[in-house]
Amino acid sequence: MKPSVSLIRANSYERQLLRESVESLLEPLGGIKAFVKAGDRVLLKPNLLTGGHPSKECVTRPELVYCVAKLVQEAGGKPFLGDSPAFGSAMGVAKANGYLPLMEELNLPLVEFTGKRYETVSEGFNHLLLCKEAMDADVVINLPKLKSHCQLTMTMGVKNLFGCVPGKMKAWWHMEAGKDSARFGEMLVETARAINPTLTILDAIIGHEGNGPSGGEPRFLGILAASSDVFALDRAIVEILNVDPLNVPTMAASIRLGLCTNVEEIDFPQLHPDDLKVLDWQLPTNMMPIDFAMPRVIKSTFRHLYIRFIKEPMNAYAGR
Repeated sequence: MKPSVSLIRANSYERQLLRESVESLLEPLGGIKAFVKAGDRVLLKPNLLTGGHPSKECVTRPELVYCVAKLVQEAGGKPFLGDSPAFGSAMGVAKANGYLPLMEELNLPLVEFTGKRYETVSEGFNHLLLCKEAMDADVVINLPKLKSHCQLTMTMGVKNLFGCVPGKMKAWWHMEAGKDSARFGEMLVETARAINPTLTILDAIIGHEGNGPSGGEPRFLGILAASSDVFALDRAIVEILNVDPLNVPTMAASIRLGLCTNVEEIDFPQLHPDDLKVLDWQLPTNMMPIDFAMPRVIKSTFRHLYIRFIKEPMNAYAGR
């Protein structure tokens, strides 16, 4: 069966209008009740990148999270927010970006992710350290923000799930991958496969182009996208933006692993990517290596700590 990606025009973050847009977006997929049952514990995973640029559209809009959380509650689910920013706390980033009023209004808890090792289908990335809260949730709704990215070209649904890797472990992966964007991209794909989000809803009403994920500029696009297949959703988005998927490490890895469907093999029950084409989306002009070009002394320290506290325990775990 073809994966389905629902694409619509949506022009406003005003609550009532946005709710109508989200309901319209999900309708051909069966609505929220196709994904959430009464009593389900539902993780809402937005992009809580930073509290430092609240006007730059670097994070998933709280209005979208509000609408999705409300629909989940009406379906009988029990939503909670979670993320693991590389810098700062999820609560600090959420407060800085206006999440607190919606959390209070809906009595929506926010959890700081903790890590546990999980087996994956890939021997090369077996026993990934992933957040227990996502893996134990009954439902994971992935809520990425569409952005350009100075290391990975684009960040969409797959990249957003890197937030399910506990905060400091992100630095280990940047160090371990070095300048190998292909390996880093494959790690992100394997993380997405392990998390296996039930539903992904991408916020592209206003995206972030240029030198993202936080150093670019807001760009109005007026698009919402949703799918139960995060790889198909990402493929549709790069088609809309006229970006070569092979230039996006997560997309290239998905293609190598046979997870990224050709656009012709995706069902589009509403708008087709051709109806939403953006021919002048700005990609990064200042690409950076995966390891941030860390000084040798920092790399050496990371490597020592990585071997002592990450790799050796991982090998011991794998040998059990």
